[in-house]
Amino acid sequence: MPKIVCLGAGSFSFGLSTLLTLLQSPLLRGSEIALVDINAESLDLTARLAGWLNESWDCGKHISAHSNHKDALQGADYVISAIEVQPRERLWQQDFELTLKYGLRQPYGENGGPGGFAHTARNVNTVLGIARDMEIACPDAWLINFTNPMHRLCYLVNQYSRIKVVGLCHQLAAGYAMAAKALAPIYGFNGADAFVSTHADPSNHYPMANMAAQGMERFKITAAGLNHFTWMLGLQDRLSGEDLYPLFRREWQKLPTTFEPLTRVILEIFKLFPIPGDEHLDEYLPWLSNPQQKAWKHYDLSLYNWALYEKLREEQWRQVSEWVSKRELTDSLKHPASEGAVELIESLVTGKPLYWEALNIPNRGLIDGLPPSAIVEVPGTISAEGITGEAVGELPRGISELLHREVSASQLCIDAVVHGDKDLALQSLLLDPVVDDINTARLILSDILETNKAWLPQFLN
Repeated sequence: MPKIVCLGAGSFSFGLSTLLTLLQSPLLRGSEIALVDINAESLDLTARLAGWLNESWDCGKHISAHSNHKDALQGADYVISAIEVQPRERLWQQDFELTLKYGLRQPYGENGGPGGFAHTARNVNTVLGIARDMEIACPDAWLINFTNPMHRLCYLVNQYSRIKVVGLCHQLAAGYAMAAKALAPIYGFNGADAFVSTHADPSNHYPMANMAAQGMERFKITAAGLNHFTWMLGLQDRLSGEDLYPLFRREWQKLPTTFEPLTRVILEIFKLFPIPGDEHLDEYLPWLSNPQQKAWKHYDLSLYNWALYEKLREEQWRQVSEWVSKRELTDSLKHPASEGAVELIESLVTGKPLYWEALNIPNRGLIDGLPPSAIVEVPGTISAEGITGEAVGELPRGISELLHREVSASQLCIDAVVHGDKDLALQSLLLDPVVDDINTARLILSDILETNKAWLPQFLN
């Protein structure tokens, strides 16, 4: 049985759900799960939770806890990374507000725009350090990445280390939810009226999850592109095999024009349906940051509520602490939503092939027109032989160009941070769709490097 290392075991977004699904996997009985987190309080609580559940559920796992990843990596077969430089929400808000001083407003500032550059840069030294330590302690292990910006950090590991890397993301669920909403009158799905937005708001979570679950059960979506920038190439009925794309296009037009208005207009112009939902899609498009037009208002692109999610993180761990102290088994513990790491590991361990609909892996001919080194998100098969992506061929020229621009900007970002090269960093920002002025780009870059100098000593020389 494998040794599985969970980096960022106290992660708000992925740590808890990954741990719970690992514990409940009967196929991985006898595995060692090494929990790693630099936050001592989160690590202690996660370890106590894991120990209690492992015993209560008779999971048969061997649990260990480590404050340093080097202590956990020796002999690992799989390393799951959900790390983030903290405090995540405050740093994200800082990245967004930094550009406002220069008259430039990002639509979101997490994975694209100057905020995406800063977010990436802060994680580079840590992620690359982990990969280099894996080369010594567990050179044949898979690194399963959840950390954003996904395709940038997976490119980092693939380009600058010998470690095998795959990125997993649940954003395809948004595509299923939107397809189910549009086709609800035809298929009789429940809850379509309650699902009003894909925006990152807690009130949207259950309605979207409900529609996504119904969509996943009945439909099969084939999507390809980059993480948070994928496009629906096919939509089929899982039972009959019927091509539902034409029907979906007709039914989508009947939805209120206030529902995902940016997605609506991009579908109209580029003829393929963008999967991520408006708030992720907007980061990669060059028409949403103009201070005169203020397109973010026209498309109702709300910002991430940083203060709210910081409170939700604190509330989650307060709740976990209460469960552990009371030994209270709740449905949320028994039925977590899988993020895909467990299914991937089970398939690699057992050799039973598994088709997975969204894998972030090196391109190598999977999408025509993009560099082989690009990390693309495509469907593929997992088996004892490894991970094989499904080649999707050529995308429409306009979409391919949008993707190619993001690939170039993101790779220049990584190359710049690895080498401490300010010229490459400036080039990366100038290729970003949010930036439209050279002098502004210089000022923003200087501010990013100064504000984040604690994480970027390579630029101080």
